[in-house]
Amino acid sequence: MSNGSSENDNEFDESVIVGGGGPAGLSAALFTAKNGLETTVFDADETWMHKAHLFNYLGIGSVGGSEFMETARQQVDDFGVDRRQEEPVTAVSDEADGFTVETEDGEYDADYVILATGANRDIADDLGCAFTDADVVDVDVDMETSVSGVYATGAMVRPEEWQAAISVGDGAAAALNILSAVRGDHYHDFDVPADAERVFGDVLAE
Repeated sequence: MSNGSSENDNEFDESVIVGGGGPAGLSAALFTAKNGLETTVFDADETWMHKAHLFNYLGIGSVGGSEFMETARQQVDDFGVDRRQEEPVTAVSDEADGFTVETEDGEYDADYVILATGANRDIADDLGCAFTDADVVDVDVDMETSVSGVYATGAMVRPEEWQAAISVGDGAAAALNILSAVRGDHYHDFDVPADAERVFGDVLAE
């Protein structure tokens, strides 16, 4: 069993591109960046969270959706995610040695792609990902699509189940599966108080 807290400072050559910066995409980016993978998020900032107010999210009493997003963005920024706001992914192509991700501003290469574009499944369809009879992206328990190395999360894979808590879990599952593939073992990002003290130092709340 691998423990994320003991290896957080390691850097790896593998890169991850996340298309979408809502709860699913940022959750995935947090896990991959925190554990040493080069991570870029392309975000159109069209998340439904801006219309939401959370008080059904475990561990949160009550918070506005936009406030939640501000905290989540700051969290991934602090772990070194390259977050490209207002630069959505327009296409993804499967290459022999990874993937090419296109935006209006350019092309970017990645070893893994995580799609978190809400109910918009066009990129997954264009990439050739299999769909279910319910017309959502077909994924396994780790959120991997039929295209190896491509993951789909949140509303992309669930008809009418648009919940932040579900999306965050999907993003985490995708990220942990990628980390397991990179490290060659089942990976568990499980932190203890000593890890928090090491990472946050004087900022740690007493």
